[in-house]
Amino acid sequence: MTAPDDDALRREFEPRLRAELAELRQSSAGTAADRAPVTLDQQSVGRLSRIDALQVQAMAKAAEARRLGRRTRIEAALRRMDEGEFGFCTRCGDFIGLGRLRIDPTTALCLDCASGS
Repeated sequence: MTAPDDDALRREFEPRLRAELAELRQSSAGTAADRAPVTLDQQSVGRLSRIDALQVQAMAKAAEARRLGRRTRIEAALRRMDEGEFGFCTRCGDFIGLGRLRIDPTTALCLDCASGS
């Protein structure tokens, strides 16, 4: 499969990657308070309220871990773009394919390598 030139790939995918990265950073900043340590002041909050607060904190931390993973993949894709290797499998070097990249532009493996073939 013939790969588009680097400029065409950059024009199509860089704005999308940068917009998603900005959105993830904003979302992370907006939920920082939910991830903060829960104060367990027995005088001001009842036991069930503390359990609820701990559950909210755990869910916020899990969501942040997912955001961090996605941010890491986006930043890696942008680095590959800067190095002229975006769109090419990091294992075999073949072009990944526009359809696969359009589904997820952070994809680093072609279908064969991803499936273990």
